[in-house]
Amino acid sequence: MGKFIGHLYPGLYLFSYGLYQAAVVSKAMIVSDSLLYLSCPPRNKGRWARLWRISYGGLLKMVTGSILTVYVVFCLDDRMVLMDKKYPPRFLYPKEWQHLTMFILLTLNGCVDVMSRNLLPQRCVLLEKGTLVLTFYVLLLLLVSHVQDTTGIELQIHYLLILVVFLLMLVLTIELWTPDTFQLLLIEAFLFLMMGSWLMQAGFVLYRPVTGYPWQDDDISDIMFVTTFFCWHVMINALCLLGIYGLSALWHRCHCPSLKLMGSKEAPYHKGTVGPLYKLLQEVEQSEKDEQALLLSKSSS
Repeated sequence: MGKFIGHLYPGLYLFSYGLYQAAVVSKAMIVSDSLLYLSCPPRNKGRWARLWRISYGGLLKMVTGSILTVYVVFCLDDRMVLMDKKYPPRFLYPKEWQHLTMFILLTLNGCVDVMSRNLLPQRCVLLEKGTLVLTFYVLLLLLVSHVQDTTGIELQIHYLLILVVFLLMLVLTIELWTPDTFQLLLIEAFLFLMMGSWLMQAGFVLYRPVTGYPWQDDDISDIMFVTTFFCWHVMINALCLLGIYGLSALWHRCHCPSLKLMGSKEAPYHKGTVGPLYKLLQEVEQSEKDEQALLLSKSSS
């Protein structure tokens, strides 16, 4: 699993999930909708009506996690073995078992999403968020253990990945108490984009460098440029997030004329609040002048 494909496919999934989250949050911000209970256009009733209510995000997690789990199990020549047959027995393939644990957690998280949205009588947002937070707590522990025998370029790449996972874990933990906050959900989408793009970058740096020559662990310039590339990912993903919001706003303004009417109705409201506020400031200034005049009269007497 510690190969190019093992970094590319999970990174591609996380980046795609971040794009999806960014689009959903942008739409909700533009139309002032709730992110927990998004309003959907009415669908035709019938045998296919249930398909519109399926949790496609949870279904994608289940499918992706299952495919990656199968890949980890069968990517080794002698299959996944927990311990050898020597005496005393030794554990085998520790990193592959860690990857397997990550992908099983992803599959279970998808199962919880589908169960909460489609099987329970009422959606349980706390259950979905709690499962996702627990997944990232376990992921952080596995990543910290994952870098025990790494050095140089690989260690620097994983340190930066751990930083992103740690920040994402904090954001998801805060969302347990404020699950419908736009700012946190935008940060969450941005961190998913960062995690996905950086995993793909790690695959190219470690296993398929663009120049055709491997990066040198003893070259300080290579290690410094890893951090530089990470900063470039931060800027590019931030611009990507901004572009998604801009495209979403443009699309909704072109296809939803009601948004323009909402904007035109809100404008007079904001303008109307300027008058009373200005009058209030004038009254405060006048009262201050009266107090100053009173003090001057007392001092002169």
